[in-house]
Amino acid sequence: MFIDPMEVADMYSPSTSASGKGIIPQTYGNDSDMSTKQRVMEILDNLESHVEKLRRDATKLEEEKDVIMGSLDAVKLLPVLNDLQGLDRDEAQQYLERIIERCHTVAVNVYTQRDQSQEDALHQVNQQIDHLIVLLKADHEAARARCLIYMNSSSSQSSGVTDKHFESALLGCTIDDQKRVKKRLLGLLKYLDKMGIVSEV
Repeated sequence: MFIDPMEVADMYSPSTSASGKGIIPQTYGNDSDMSTKQRVMEILDNLESHVEKLRRDATKLEEEKDVIMGSLDAVKLLPVLNDLQGLDRDEAQQYLERIIERCHTVAVNVYTQRDQSQEDALHQVNQQIDHLIVLLKADHEAARARCLIYMNSSSSQSSGVTDKHFESALLGCTIDDQKRVKKRLLGLLKYLDKMGIVSEV
């Protein structure tokens, strides 16, 4: 069955994105020099660009959620929270848990294609970062030093101390995962610094 690409264009032309702008321009049927294939390919190119923008926007939301969750985790470990007594402490902890539960209601997932070796590498990286967070509860300074080592290991221009195991695992991840890990480590380091300042107050 032959499908006229102009019917496809007419069908989708009124469609709009969240910004209110048309997803498919209304000019496809006005160029008589374009072949049927060219018209279809131009429509698909345009749609592909919108899909990529959607992925970028969703990734930003995903990263923003991670930052917020990192902040909430940092607050849970603040010594000042433990300094509260009785009802004041209970009220603060309940408030914190409500915010965490509310944040968990936001589900953003940008699927990254990985082969098995990349899945294994990402698992290793996440395990080491999880161990870092556990260390934070016991020794803030040691956790910060370890975080710096991981940061150095994720940068090709760093001259500081590195962890070869972490570096090897990170290099086995996809480019997108490497970027996310670096941002996660940077955010964690910032919160470690903030916690150190608050602890001294």
